[in-house]
Amino acid sequence: MKLLLVEDEKMLANEISTFISREGFVCEAVYDYNSALQKINLYEYDCVIVDITLPGGSGLELIKQLKELSKKTGIIIISAKNSLSDKLTGLNLGADDYLTKPFHLAELNARIQSVLRRRKFDGENKIRFEEISIIADKREVSIDDKLLDLTRKEYDLLLYFISNKGKVLTKEAIAEHIWGDNADSFDRLDFVYSQIKNLRKKLIEAGSNDYLKSIYGIGYKFTNQ
Repeated sequence: MKLLLVEDEKMLANEISTFISREGFVCEAVYDYNSALQKINLYEYDCVIVDITLPGGSGLELIKQLKELSKKTGIIIISAKNSLSDKLTGLNLGADDYLTKPFHLAELNARIQSVLRRRKFDGENKIRFEEISIIADKREVSIDDKLLDLTRKEYDLLLYFISNKGKVLTKEAIAEHIWGDNADSFDRLDFVYSQIKNLRKKLIEAGSNDYLKSIYGIGYKFTNQ
């Protein structure tokens, strides 16, 4: 899952992004309004974590822009202002949650997980697609109760495919979603094919049907059709 953190306190931003990355997310961090606006116009994110007070603009205005661009992106406001007015404004604009600083990073992680479940899987912690089951908070995948040993990237790929089941996903979109900004530095996308090949092999060997379909010249689709 890919997240964008918009926080002007660079030390706090570094602490949050480091922690979130350790929890298995791809996390990109920016420190001002204009950089954040550029990011949300160029890329898609599963969740955006945004401070209200930013250099160059307001986090509330950023939420307005984000809601115009995407209805699926989760939004969590983090703010030092424990203001009911700001909280209500943010939630009315479409934010999913509001967390007042200071907060424990574990609590932020729990809020992120909750928002992603609501946005992607109707709030369910147990996600099922045919014989494939995923326990989101444990990052466990099983095929008919047989546990799979997936790498972090393979797990992220599977979750990305299932959350976009039936849709054609380009290699570029897959790379950008799973690897974030780092994908821009790769000259070729062979590594995407390699990761998908490994994931498909593990699923089939565990007894899953092959739901990964190659769309010639474009990318892949995860479907039972």
